Amino acid sequence: MKRIAMKTLLLAAVLGLTACATRPLIDSQTRAGTDFTAYRSYAYVEQPGTDKAGYSTILTSHFKAAVDREMAARGYVFDAADPDLLVNFFSNVETRSESYSTPTVRMGYYGYRGGVIAVPLYGDDVSTRNYRVGTVNIDVVDAKRKELVWEGVLEGALSRKAMRDPAGAVQSAVSQIFQRYPVVAPVQ
Repeated sequence: MKRIAMKTLLLAAVLGLTACATRPLIDSQTRAGTDFTAYRSYAYVEQPGTDKAGYSTILTSHFKAAVDREMAARGYVFDAADPDLLVNFFSNVETRSESYSTPTVRMGYYGYRGGVIAVPLYGDDVSTRNYRVGTVNIDVVDAKRKELVWEGVLEGALSRKAMRDPAGAVQSAVSQIFQRYPVVAPVQ
C-alpha cells in the first residue's frame, strides 16, 4: 500500500513539474485600422537594434536571413530603394535567478543521563537556479508615415542548444513571432 501511495505521489510531482515547464511567451500588437494588403515591399532600418556598436554583427545577419524568409513567404519583396515597410529587430539576453524553498524534517538526537531522545528539527532547504532569458522584438514600420504598424515580441529561457546554434535559435524565434503577423501580403 505504501509503495502505491509513494508511486502516485512521485507521478503527481513529475506531472506537476512537467506542467510548469516554460515555453516562450509570444505577444504582438497591431495598429488599429492598418490595411496590410496595401504593403508590397520592405527594407531594414538603417541601423537595426542589434547593431548598437555601430557595425553590422553576425547576429544581425541571422535576423535578416530569418526575416527575409518570413517576409518572402508572405509575398513581400525586398526593396531597399523605395520600401513600403521598414523592419527593425532587437534582442536581449539576461541572467535570472529562481529560488526554491523545500520544507525539511530531520531527526536530532539528544543524550541525557544515559538515555537518547530523538527530537524532530524543522527547517528549509533553499536551492537557487540561474538561467538565461532571451527576448526578441521585431518592429514593422510604415515607411512613408514613419509609424509602427506591427510589433512582435518573444521571451523565453535559452537552452544550451540555442546557445550553441544561434542561427537556428534566431530562425525559430522569428518564425514563432511571425505566426502572429496579421495578414499574408498578396502575391503580385
